Amino acid sequence: MIPEKRVIRRIQSGGCAIHCQDCSISQLCIPFTLNTHELDQLDNIIERKKPIQKGQTLFKAGDELKSLYAIRSGTIKSYTITEQGDEQITGFHLAGDLVGFDAIGGMKHPSFAQALETSMVCEIPFETLDDLSGKMPNLRQQIMRLMSGEIKGDQDMILLLSKKNAEERLAAFVYNLSRRFAERGFSPREFRLTMTRGDIGNYLGLTVETISRLLGRFQKSEILSVKGKYITIENVDALSQLAGTSQINVSVSV
Repeated sequence: MIPEKRVIRRIQSGGCAIHCQDCSISQLCIPFTLNTHELDQLDNIIERKKPIQKGQTLFKAGDELKSLYAIRSGTIKSYTITEQGDEQITGFHLAGDLVGFDAIGGMKHPSFAQALETSMVCEIPFETLDDLSGKMPNLRQQIMRLMSGEIKGDQDMILLLSKKNAEERLAAFVYNLSRRFAERGFSPREFRLTMTRGDIGNYLGLTVETISRLLGRFQKSEILSVKGKYITIENVDALSQLAGTSQINVSVSV
């Protein structure tokens, strides 16, 4: 990812501690809409963990729901294991996303969450957050907005898989990944894919060979430039048109 703007942050303890108010992606996360007093209360319950290394899991399917995780940096993939023992990726989560909402109904995680690169997360104890949200309407409303966004993302993903062909699926994936990077202050035109082509294919219901072939086709059509994991969008209008005017949100969440 190539930053377009620099953000000044007050970082303590070797970069592991940072106040919600100083976080560069707070507008995408729970702190958005909270006043200073509410931010302080929220900040007091959050645990800033050490970096999560590539391949490490935040939680596994069947684990009891104890916390939600707000991603500060890096990429987390969520996935389930089918009855046949195959991995099925259900989302790619970026900085500002919350992971673990799908466990609230049954109070157990139905999926796995694994780091695709070195990542930083804020651990938010669920019971404490639930109690706090009962006293803070703004917090409760923001949690509901985030959950609504996740539901919308799931609906869009169903539409993507049921109505789009292979070329349109990949175009929608790249287009929306670009949009999400832009929301986080990074270049929407040039970025690095943190997931493998196999992961992308798994998520979109396509083979790795199809993903490679389509990337080659997009490059030949001068829609994209592809160098390993680095993507440059050369023609955003063509990519948007190919993705479809609905601008499907493949976030959870690509």
